[in-house]
Amino acid sequence: MRVIFMGTPDFAVPALDALVEAGHDVVAAYSQPPRAGGRRGKALTPSPVHARAEELGIDVRTPLSFRKEPEAIAAFAALEADVAVVAAYGLILPQALLDAPRHGCLNIHGSLLPRWRGAAPIQRAILAGDDETGVGIMQMEAGLDTGPVRLEERIPIGAQDSSGTISHRLSLLGAKLMVRVLDDIARYPPQPQAAEGVTYAAKVDKSEARIDWSVGARQVDRHVRAFNPAPGAWFEHAGERIKVLTAHIQSSSENPGDIHYRTTPGLVLDAQLAIGCGDGAIRPDTVQRAGRGVMTVTELLRGFPVPPGTRL
Repeated sequence: MRVIFMGTPDFAVPALDALVEAGHDVVAAYSQPPRAGGRRGKALTPSPVHARAEELGIDVRTPLSFRKEPEAIAAFAALEADVAVVAAYGLILPQALLDAPRHGCLNIHGSLLPRWRGAAPIQRAILAGDDETGVGIMQMEAGLDTGPVRLEERIPIGAQDSSGTISHRLSLLGAKLMVRVLDDIARYPPQPQAAEGVTYAAKVDKSEARIDWSVGARQVDRHVRAFNPAPGAWFEHAGERIKVLTAHIQSSSENPGDIHYRTTPGLVLDAQLAIGCGDGAIRPDTVQRAGRGVMTVTELLRGFPVPPGTRL
């Protein structure tokens, strides 16, 4: 097939590679424009999809907005594609664009629709404590992830899974499913989503990442995993923000009988940085200070003490 690919982050790269490996003619790749990168924010850095498409010799296009650039829609239609494959692209696609390819636009969506329609389905699934998630190949329409689904597959969410690990698994699985659909698109007719069970996955705001110690330890654990790798769950101590990248729920065997586990949210309970929650306690494993690399809690405490009895 003549395929237009539309994607931006790492999540989308396996699908681009899979389409090329399957022999499809990827006539153009659309991605978000290069953004300022580096510590001083001066150099413009192309997105992962942009960089990979250039490596593959694919023409890359980076419009700021289809609604504000009508000529971009005309250029898209002029490609006369059989289908557009969309994976975490990041721009709203107007109806004229959705209708341009012969088979329309197919989106790789990282949830089991209609649960978690929207921008952050993986993070919201982990925060909610879902036991499973999945990926679907959705026929796009004007509504927010309301289109019918051609094919989907489920995966469990394990107790150690983060947004990073789930995203990686779903990106590979979504790439496989998309190739399967395009190999015989008539075999996978679009099926309407269920009317019940609709939930929305709002875009993650950085302010959400601050850890609220007043909730139970299980919810704090989900919070840490949902925001790993980005934006990173964090707490503040001595005027500095500390990101918690991995953690585990404190077991009673690690420090049995400590009454503070149930009574003092945000209290540092011991010299290894166990922290009380509304119910139970959390022990961070790997953390990151501002401008520093990832380190263990032991490494953190050598140069940045957080003594028992501190309130976070």
